Amino acid sequence: MEALRLILLYVHLIGFALLLGGGIAQYVSGRLRINAAMLWGAVIQILTGLGLSAPLRDGDEPAPAKLVTKLVLALLIFVMVFFSRKRESVNRGHFLAIIGLTLLNAAVAVFWR
Repeated sequence: MEALRLILLYVHLIGFALLLGGGIAQYVSGRLRINAAMLWGAVIQILTGLGLSAPLRDGDEPAPAKLVTKLVLALLIFVMVFFSRKRESVNRGHFLAIIGLTLLNAAVAVFWR
């Protein structure tokens, strides 16, 4: 089971890289819109996050409050990305909120023990 958990964690990090990297690339280009990397990153983050939250470890489970917090953040990110993916340009505040929530989600994963 440890191998499965590590594979899910690896794919989860790839989803994070797609979401954050796609967002930063769009921000640097000056054209604020949702790209495919951001959409796929958000989808991968939710799916692998659900897999990682499954009870696969022997007694070393994360706190339920942490899992709920991460799920709520991931769903907010997904909704913000999904419903604005077809717009030609996205409001700057909306776009920065996506990047900020992505970084907050990573911070919750790292610092909440």
